[in-house]
Amino acid sequence: MDPLSELLSLLKPRSYVSGGIALNRELAIQWPQHDGIKCYAVVSGQCWLSVEGVADPILLTAGDCYLLPPGPPFSLATDLTVQPVNFAVLRAARSLTNPTTGGGEEGCFLVGGHFLLTGHHADMLLGPLPPIVHIQNESDKTTMRWSLERMAEEVRLPQPGSALIVQQLAYMMLIQALRLHVNDSASTSVGWLFSLADKQLSMALACMHEDPGHDWTLRKLAMKVGMSRSSFAKHFKAKVGAAPIEYLTHWRMLLACDRLKNANDSIARIATSLGYESESAFGKAFKRVIGCSPRQHQ
Repeated sequence: MDPLSELLSLLKPRSYVSGGIALNRELAIQWPQHDGIKCYAVVSGQCWLSVEGVADPILLTAGDCYLLPPGPPFSLATDLTVQPVNFAVLRAARSLTNPTTGGGEEGCFLVGGHFLLTGHHADMLLGPLPPIVHIQNESDKTTMRWSLERMAEEVRLPQPGSALIVQQLAYMMLIQALRLHVNDSASTSVGWLFSLADKQLSMALACMHEDPGHDWTLRKLAMKVGMSRSSFAKHFKAKVGAAPIEYLTHWRMLLACDRLKNANDSIARIATSLGYESESAFGKAFKRVIGCSPRQHQ
């Protein structure tokens, strides 16, 4: 698997909710602070997205997509002059607009999902993201159009199995949005996620991900990508935000966390498979990165 697919697999995104949101005209809905990541796109109409702490609201039009990493309360509004209504109050009163109506004329209809990440070090994925990721380029909208249209159809005209299809399409939208954001922002942003758009760094990351137990050194990785050791080290640290071997250690510990929880392998076997000569050396690295011993994590 490629690095992004591998990290998403380890973080095990779990769909907390997926489906449609319909906003009638002259309506504003406020959501509370949230964990996980929200990914929604506008099917029809338009609305304003406001996030607490972000100065200006963002106008979302048909085809636009937004990502919200874990963060403060936010609201969606078809009219900024209307006082937002608490989402929980609307849900408890069963006053939410039926998404199959699409919000009616002058309303707004969105589809997407809210995902909780259950693996360790979700900040590797979410840390580099700004408070709002707004996908709005026409070429990007075209890329997402198929999954957006299919999801809208399943929400508006539900059939047997629609709930599962909607979950999978929402997950597809999330991955597409992350890829588009990486490609649009890679030249100016720092973080593991954006390094995937760099050919040489992506190759180095792939080497570490494909064979984490290999005796990788700075020199070996630099040779793999055709760079001098000093140039590679400087470029990697500048774009990823961590030194190559530091990143490798963190990746090994992510794999170890997953295997300690989900496999029957002994600690010694996990240590050897990840390139450590002794269980003791592995244990020290694990505690330094994770904050507890491997046995405490099991």
